[in-house]
Amino acid sequence: MTCSLLYAYIRSQAPPRDAFTSLYIPIVNVPAKDINLRPEFSALFVHANISASHLITLDDLPIASEIEQLLPPEKTRWILVDHNKLQGFLGHTYSAHVHGTIDHHDDEGTVPNDTDPEPRCVEKCGSCTSLVVRYFQSVWDALSSSALSSGAGHAQGDSLIDDSAVIRGWDAQVAKLALASILIDTRNLQDTDKTKDVDSQAVTYLEARIKLSPREARTWDRSAFFKDIDAAKQNIESLALNDILRKDYKQWDEPGCKLGMSSVVKPLDFLVHKAGNEFGMDAEEAFHNTMDRFMAARDLGLLAIMTAFTSSEGKFQRQLLVTSRRNTRAAVSRFETINAEELKLDCVPVGKNVDDKAHQENEESGLSSRSWIQRNISMSRKQVAPMLRKALRT
Repeated sequence: MTCSLLYAYIRSQAPPRDAFTSLYIPIVNVPAKDINLRPEFSALFVHANISASHLITLDDLPIASEIEQLLPPEKTRWILVDHNKLQGFLGHTYSAHVHGTIDHHDDEGTVPNDTDPEPRCVEKCGSCTSLVVRYFQSVWDALSSSALSSGAGHAQGDSLIDDSAVIRGWDAQVAKLALASILIDTRNLQDTDKTKDVDSQAVTYLEARIKLSPREARTWDRSAFFKDIDAAKQNIESLALNDILRKDYKQWDEPGCKLGMSSVVKPLDFLVHKAGNEFGMDAEEAFHNTMDRFMAARDLGLLAIMTAFTSSEGKFQRQLLVTSRRNTRAAVSRFETINAEELKLDCVPVGKNVDDKAHQENEESGLSSRSWIQRNISMSRKQVAPMLRKALRT
């Protein structure tokens, strides 16, 4: 989300000379109701002086059956940030009109090589926001200098205010918006497997922008800021299980099958117990039923849940659960055969009433689940999703 906001904020103030339009509109690629599933957003918005109601989401676009008529593809240009292939109903209509990307995932080769005047940057790093910051750094510097020299702060209607303080305050708010994503993605730059030089450099740059604001500099504490946002992200106890699965969810259309993947900040046992408490029935049966409904609602052939959490002993851990239908079970077996060694997968049962093979099947629903401890904790969804997608294509 912060990638698109930052991109549009700077680009709309300083569009390229031959830009398709001077107005860049950031679209958050989820329904409006899903914003409330991310408590870290609410915690961050306070720092950035925005609210969820300010965001443009999928709900603000025409419905799928009318979008091509009301928003003709030839009258649009799409820039992708934090992904490089347009998915879903937008992809079906507008894929041929993607004219740029900044992303840190595997390059899917769908964005043209020549996207001038927009960027085509696909580079591995901890956070996509770091790449956006790097791309716009010189432009942002020029915009700030221009605003300071022109007294842009007077636009707020008070000719007595300190323009310098106001403009630097605006910059600090935008910097905090960007900084939050980088710190969460890299665990405050402490995740050595993810953090790259571009991430560290972006944090240094954004912190400098924050410290230029007299008001923000007095109280700025990066560690406290990270802990505040991270604590909000971990706070999912009040969410229903279905909402937890929706909270950080991505989906891909593969040949003959849709793959969904949920990232969760609690262990699998937490999810199973929540299902039992939520529906007042056997926990494992309730969890299975929830998976079935979740997959049916999205027409999924495969659903993966990837957990990342800190144990009671203070150790960071990952787990992986993959639920398949009959026609995709072979893909799960291929995934495990090919990737078990690299991911260091150890089969582990979910709940207490399953066999030691951590393999559950339900003939009535046709669902089959396999679960593992993933001991290679350096591999996140960014690496595991392409493995699952490849297994489905084979």
